This record gives sequence, structure tokens and C-alpha cells, in this order.
Amino acid sequence: MDEHSSPTGFPDLNALLADLAERVSAALAEDLVGVYLVGSFALGGGDAASDCDFLVVTEERVDAEQERALRELHDEIPTRDGYWPQNLEGSYAPRAELETLDPLGGDWLYVNRGHRDMSWDPHCNAEDVRWVLRERSLPLCGPPAARFACEVPAALLRERARSLLATLILDLHGWANFEVAWTQRYAVQMICRFLQTIDTGEVTTKLDALDWALGELPPEWHGLIEQARDDRLLPWDDPPRPGSIDRTLAFARYAATLT
Repeated sequence: MDEHSSPTGFPDLNALLADLAERVSAALAEDLVGVYLVGSFALGGGDAASDCDFLVVTEERVDAEQERALRELHDEIPTRDGYWPQNLEGSYAPRAELETLDPLGGDWLYVNRGHRDMSWDPHCNAEDVRWVLRERSLPLCGPPAARFACEVPAALLRERARSLLATLILDLHGWANFEVAWTQRYAVQMICRFLQTIDTGEVTTKLDALDWALGELPPEWHGLIEQARDDRLLPWDDPPRPGSIDRTLAFARYAATLT
């Protein structure tokens, strides 16, 4: 099986993605350019704790009829049994808006993981997603994205990583619960990911970023980094390990001194 029919190591996810591509193609018809994986699976690090990020590229911004069909599709998918229908996330991006960086931050039709309602949102219209699309994406259908997606300079990736790192903890308090272990692990992973992007000018998976941090950051942080890696597959709503939240906040303050 080629990468189009078997893009991940999870047969049930592959079946879901094949169905997604087929249903999207029916909804968009000749307006479909391609369907691409752009998250951890595109970067070679998707696992059983990942979500699955996609980007559908369209010839034109979806019209009202197409939007209705896509909303019906994404309203139905999370009602299916299993892990992956609850962890599919992505946007519908017009090709012309990917040919230049000028539309960065503009709204695209977007569905969040586990949600049945879609919204017009800039979530995927960001430097890191665009970089992965051009440099690492896996096409479920359509041409290689490098044929139409413009380059994202390393300086822009570094600038975005610095900005997101500076507000990470404050932003997390706005939408995540620090009483569950997932939030603590996520914070450590994202700190490492932002620091690696600042250092390398590229985007990698959270697991790769943890490995990078173990090789680049002082030993005093290694225990926290290893804990975030070792606990990754534990239930998301377990309570945080004793002291891990305070240690993570200290790690965030330390990381801010490096930028």
C-alpha cells in the first residue's frame, strides 16, 4: 500500500482518512486541489496520544453549498466509535492564499478536535502549519504542496515561536485545566518545541523536541522533560504528579530567559 492509502501506522485512522478524502472530494468536486496531513503524522511522530491534523486545499474559498456539506460531514464524524473520529482537526484553505504569506492569520473554515461544529478561524493559517504543509506534508490526494505553497522563512518561524513561548502559560490558563496531567505534559512539550524552533528554524514533533531538549538543555531540567515523555500515553485526565505543575512553571520562566 502506498502512503496515500496507508499514511499512518493505525489502520482505523487510515480508513477514516480515506473516507474523509472521499467525502471531501464529493463535496468540493472540481474545487478540490488536495487533502494533506500537516501535523505529527506528517512529521513522522504520530502516536496513540496524537491528534491528526489535516489541511484541505481548495481552488476557491468554499461557497455556501460546499460549506453546508462540510459542516454536515464534520458534525457526523465525531459521532463514530473509536479514538480517531474525536481527534481529527484541520482547515479548508484556498490555494491562492497559500501562494503568498500576505494572508497569514486570516480565517479559514476550521474544525477543532472532538468538536462537531465548524467555525471560521485563523488556527491553521499560521507559519508553522504552512511550513509543514510545504516541507513535510503527506498528500492523501492531490499534488505535492510545494508546487503551490510558498516558502516560510526560518526567521518567521523563530519569531512566532518566541511570541507563543512568551504567552504559553497565560494562554493555557485561558482554555486548559491545570488540574489534569495532560496540561502539564503539554506545557513541557510545547516549551521544548518552541525552543527547538528558535534554535533550528524548523518545526518538529513534540517527541522530537523533547529528545532535542535532553541534548541541549541543562541536566537540572532533564527529569521534568523525561517525565513529560514517559507519561505521554497515560490517561489525559489523571491528576498531575506532585510538584510537576510548579516545576513546569519554573521551566517556562527559565525558557523565557533563553529568547
